[in-house]
Order: sequence, then C-alpha cells, then structure tokens
Amino acid sequence: MGVLPELTKRHQVLLLAGGDALEALAPVHPVIPIPTLRYAYAGSRLSALETLRQNYPVLSDLLSCGEEEQRVTDLLAAFKPHVAICDVDPFTHRAAARLGVPRISFDHFGILAYCRPHVPLRHRPAALRDALVYRLLVGQPERAIVSSFYSAPPVRSGVRCVGPLLRDELFAVKAERGDEVLVYLNQGRHQYTPHVEHALRALDNPVLVYGTGEEGTDGSITYRRTDNRRFIEDMARCRALVCTAGNQIVGEALHLGKPLLVLPEESTEQRINACAVERLGIGEQVSFGDLKAGVLRRFLSRTESYVERMRWLARDGRRDAVDALERFAAELTAGRGPVERFRRAA
Repeated sequence: MGVLPELTKRHQVLLLAGGDALEALAPVHPVIPIPTLRYAYAGSRLSALETLRQNYPVLSDLLSCGEEEQRVTDLLAAFKPHVAICDVDPFTHRAAARLGVPRISFDHFGILAYCRPHVPLRHRPAALRDALVYRLLVGQPERAIVSSFYSAPPVRSGVRCVGPLLRDELFAVKAERGDEVLVYLNQGRHQYTPHVEHALRALDNPVLVYGTGEEGTDGSITYRRTDNRRFIEDMARCRALVCTAGNQIVGEALHLGKPLLVLPEESTEQRINACAVERLGIGEQVSFGDLKAGVLRRFLSRTESYVERMRWLARDGRRDAVDALERFAAELTAGRGPVERFRRAA
C-alpha cells in the first residue's frame, strides 16, 4: 500500500489481493480478489487446529494445483509481467515460479527467513519452525525486501531491510500529547474480553477502543468502528497506545512518538516484535491475560522516557523500498527488455 502510488506512476501494475489487504486496496486501485491464509480463533485465543481446519480448502487447492492456483497462473500468463512482487501469499509466489517470472518477496514476515533478527532464546524453536513453513509456502524468491520497524542483518545478498511503509495520512496530522489512551485490537471481537475491559475501565484516563466493531460511549470508554483517517487523528493526539504487536501499527506509533504497551498475539512474529519494542526502549509488552489496571498505570507513568527514545528511531521506509524494488527489478530483467510491467500481490 505504501509504495503502490509510486509504482503505478512508473509501471503497468496488475494487483491481486485477499483478506484485509483486499479491503484496504480496493478503494484506491483496481484489484483482483484471491484466496488467502488466515489465523483462526477458538474463543479469545488463536487456535492451531481451527486455523488448519479453516484454511484446509486453500491449502488443498495449493497442494493439488487446483482451480484457484490455475486461475492465478492464467492471470499472470495473460498479463506477462517482467517481475512479480509478492508478499507471503503462496498463490502468486507459486504461479510466478511456474511461469518463470522473477520474484521479489516484499513483506515483514520475511525477517524470520531472510534476516537475522534478535530472537530471545525462548522463542527460537518457534521462529525456526515458522521460517521453515514460510519457505515451504513461498519457495525461494530471487530477491527479498523486508519492511520492519527494527533492523536486522540479511542472511544473503539480494535482501534489503527497510523501515515501515507509512501512510500519507500520517504526514497530514500534527502529533500532540493528549490524555486519552488509544486501544487498537486487530481481532477485537476475540481479544476484547471482559478482563481487558475491566482493566481499561479502572484507569483515570478516557479510553478510545478500535477493533471491536462497536460504536458509542460507555462511561470512560468510547468505541469506534474502523475509519483510517479518524484513527490516525486519534493516534496523533492520544497519550499512549495499547495494541497488538503488528509491524505496521508499531511503525506508525514510532512516527507519531506514541509510547506502546503491546499485547502480542500468540504468533512468533508478534512475540518477536513485542520483544523489539522493549529492547528499543519505546514501550513495554504484556500478555492479554496479565493486563491489569496496575500494569497500565505503571506504563503510563513511564511514557516520557519512551517518547524521548522514539525521536531517534522513527523512520519511513517507502523511498528505500521503491529504490530497492527498482534496482532489484533492473537486475532481474537485465537482457529481457525494459521493465514495463510489475505484478503486485498483497
């Protein structure tokens, strides 16, 4: 999303996307829907069994080169791209590989496969497992770009680590220090439990909650439905952010200088992100089960020290990402004619 406007100025772009990316991209560019793999919940917790059950039709199609995989392959064959830019989506990776189209992997999760991030000892077995699954899904792309709010050295040539891809709307707001605590939960219908609500209600600060699908005010808590512009405005003037540990939200909070109390989901990537938040000195982490009013108050009492660190660590990776994409595309298409067409999968 962050580099798409620049790519469309320079190249013909065929955009395929699924899941949340489809919803975000459809208003700004023509996009072809494709299936996607997703985490699934059982109650308030991520469930490996439920994730496998819900994703079985997609995995079956991938393993058997079924109808959806053939459809994606046919789309690429008709478009005849010089380069395929793919995130973790396995359909586009496999289709491009079958057609002999050079691939540039472009996502955050690749930091586990293509870089050497700092991984605490307790998370290393799971990190190795997830990196192996990632490689099995996407194969071996010729180049890789990793967008991350923290840096990590690459494991081989042809890999570039860039900063988070910030949205244009972030540069249209002015960061101010307000009193509200902003809460963002990417799966709020599962994650916003009575336990979490109780901890937030015990605060003296007003609270804004995004991600539950609700709208309205109940005591000190105001619920808001997803609205990107309003969310950015609220983030710009909040005191601090309580959120899941996704790379994008952390990068945006860094840019606006908003201290973070992160609640990592039960995935290795988010756990490593949460550890990076603490290691960089820009916030703290706590599990959903351990979130209490006392934890929130102690975190809020230390926010000034985190703000100071954030001033030195904020960065926008869009320019570096576009430069890396152009350079990698030129390398991969040398002798194949001009780089006129990109195929972007999100």
